[in-house]
Amino acid sequence: MMCAATATGDWWARGIGGQIGGAFSHESEHDLALMVSDFLENGCSSGADSWCSSDSDSGLSDLHHLADKISFYKRTVAQYESDLLLIVHSLVQSIKDTDLHRIKSGPCNASCINFSLVKLLRLSGYDAAVCVSKWQGSGKVPGGDHEYIDVVNCINAGSSERVIIDVDFRSHFEIARAVDTYDRILKSLPAIYVGSLTRLKRYLQVMAEAARSSLKQNSMPLPPWRSLAYLQAKWYSPYQRQFDPDNQNFSSVDSSYHKQCGRHLKRLQSSLQFETEGERLMKPINGDNNRGMKFERRKHSLFRAL
Repeated sequence: MMCAATATGDWWARGIGGQIGGAFSHESEHDLALMVSDFLENGCSSGADSWCSSDSDSGLSDLHHLADKISFYKRTVAQYESDLLLIVHSLVQSIKDTDLHRIKSGPCNASCINFSLVKLLRLSGYDAAVCVSKWQGSGKVPGGDHEYIDVVNCINAGSSERVIIDVDFRSHFEIARAVDTYDRILKSLPAIYVGSLTRLKRYLQVMAEAARSSLKQNSMPLPPWRSLAYLQAKWYSPYQRQFDPDNQNFSSVDSSYHKQCGRHLKRLQSSLQFETEGERLMKPINGDNNRGMKFERRKHSLFRAL
C-alpha cells in the first residue's frame, strides 16, 4: 500500500535534508561546460607536470582510513534496505535488452533501465518512481539535473522514508589520474546504491575526501563537479517523481531501444554478478576440507577485483 502523500503521479517535492539552489537553470549544461573549461585552463595547470598514478606515503594512510569507512558503511545496513537490495539485484538481472525502450530523443543516461526497474518494482508491490532532481548553479556549484529511483517505505500511518536507488553509482566519483588506492576504493563501492539518504551522505563525504586526497597527491585541485556540495545536489535537490515516461507504452515491443543502454545494462549485470561472487567469497568457510585451497582462491579473486 502506498502512503497517501505519494499515491499521485507527477509532483514536485523537496529533497530530505536540504537543497542546493532553487529553480532549475536551463543554462546549467552551458554553465558546467564553461566551468570545466575554466578549470582545465586555470585550475590544474600548475599540476600538469606532476600527474602520476601512484600513492604517496602521506596520502596512502588517509585513503586507507577512508577505505575502512566504506567497508563499514557497506556492513551497517538496515534490514529493509538489505532486503530491497536483494530484490533490486534480482530484478536488474532479469531485465533484457528488449525491455529497454526509448525514453528521450537525446542522450538516455540510463533512463531506459531506470523506468524498466521501476516498472518491475511497482509490479512487486513497491511504491517506486523515477526521480528527476534539478538545481540552479550557486557559487562554485554548477547547476544541473540528475535521475535516480526512490522507493517510499511507509513506517506507519503518519510517516514514511525514502530509499534511494542509483543504478550508476560509481560513475559519480570517477576522477582523472586517480592513484591506485583511490581506484580500489571506487571499485569497492556498490555497483547499485540502495539505501537511505543518511547513509548516502556518508558515502558522498568519504568519496569527496578520497578524491581530494588522490588529486592532491598529483598536485591537482578538486574540480567543482566532484565537490561534496555538487554531489549532494544530485540527491538532495527538489525532485519530481515519475512512474512512467511521457507517451511511452511499455507493453509494446520496441526494437529501437538505445544501444548505449543495452551496453550499460550488460556492464551493470556483470558488475552485480562479480560483486555477488566477491561477497560470497568473503563469507566464512565452514569445515577444514580444502580450507587452504579455498583461501588462496578467495585471495586471488579479491586481488584481481582490486
